Amino acid sequence: AEGLPDGASVSADCEAQAVGEAISAFLRQQSAPVRIAFLRRYWYCDSVEAVALRLGWSVSKTKSVLFRTRKKLKIHLMKEELWHE
Repeated sequence: AEGLPDGASVSADCEAQAVGEAISAFLRQQSAPVRIAFLRRYWYCDSVEAVALRLGWSVSKTKSVLFRTRKKLKIHLMKEELWHE
């Protein structure tokens, strides 16, 4: 029937939802400052400098925290079988 999504788009939607839920679960496990830094940088697209200022961190610390958090998130997504290299 017209208007019904094909199997590929349903599968992609399901995978996107699963990734979103896994990222949310991961972020809930992080400390509030780390969660704020991650969301401000990657959801709200704040600059690293703006994130550092908001949290009272140095730019260097902010970059390090974001790097380590991305690395942990990748491991989390790999364990959930949502990241493939």
